[in-house]
Amino acid sequence: MKFDYIKCHGSGNEFVMVDGVKFDLSGIDLAEFARFICNREHSLGADGVLLLVKNNEMFGMRMFNPDGSEAEMCGNGIRCVARLAEEYVGERRFYMFSGENTYGIERAEDIYPAIPTYGVDLEVCLASDDFGFAKGAEQFVSQPIERLDKNLRWTAINVGNPHIVAEVEEIDYDLLTHLGNRVLELHEEFPKGINVSLVKVLGKNRIFVATYERGAGITASCGTAMTSSATAMALNRRCDYEATIEVENRGGAVRCICHKESGLHTQLIGNASYISYGEVVAEDGGFASVELGKFDKEIELYNNFLRLKKGHK
Repeated sequence: MKFDYIKCHGSGNEFVMVDGVKFDLSGIDLAEFARFICNREHSLGADGVLLLVKNNEMFGMRMFNPDGSEAEMCGNGIRCVARLAEEYVGERRFYMFSGENTYGIERAEDIYPAIPTYGVDLEVCLASDDFGFAKGAEQFVSQPIERLDKNLRWTAINVGNPHIVAEVEEIDYDLLTHLGNRVLELHEEFPKGINVSLVKVLGKNRIFVATYERGAGITASCGTAMTSSATAMALNRRCDYEATIEVENRGGAVRCICHKESGLHTQLIGNASYISYGEVVAEDGGFASVELGKFDKEIELYNNFLRLKKGHK
């Protein structure tokens, strides 16, 4: 069978997106497809696969990591899927599901002229079964995880998937790689793995985030990690609630607004940009892909946006 794809990105976090409403993928091994298409040496290359799906009258997202595992939520990915879903919904505000949760979506003010921008509202949980290190605590804020690192102080956040966040004076990617690999060895503390972020405070309500993503490694950015990091900085009084927090990363930047009225929740606002489009052929248990064209104007606009980000690394 054949189906179309769009390669897209949210804040430099690249995905291959397929319209699972238009194309019937029921016979496709989606985990194997993700492993194939995300391979940067032998295929298109991406940080994950996104599927637009529909259940009754609500549209939703499924997301697969490069290792074939399925993620509960992806903050950068859901913005891209929301752009595709908006073509069906025809409204600027709607709801989408991912995993077992439902998220409010809205077409937001552009982060840069003519760059499609979407906001997603994420409920924040401070307790989770994924936090084996917290031993049933109602929250885990600015505390050490001794077996992971004896010096860093972590804040645990769940926004549909689990995260730990630590503030550092400088981002050390070798340390981040070590921490991400160490998590895999600590099954008691991290029974389902976890996303690990290091945060540098750049100024008033302005931070830089680097993340080792569960199932993917270090990526240019991670939407739920940026959301979790902004929330962690608010919990630790390093950023303000109800203020726009500029969150920078190697892939660009997003905006986050942390709210504590009516329960803790944070809005993630950022781009949903298209890079290229093409076709996938699935046959005999294997896959082949061909790129048919690029979205040159969208690529140019995002590059212009990046040049404005003085803190971009």
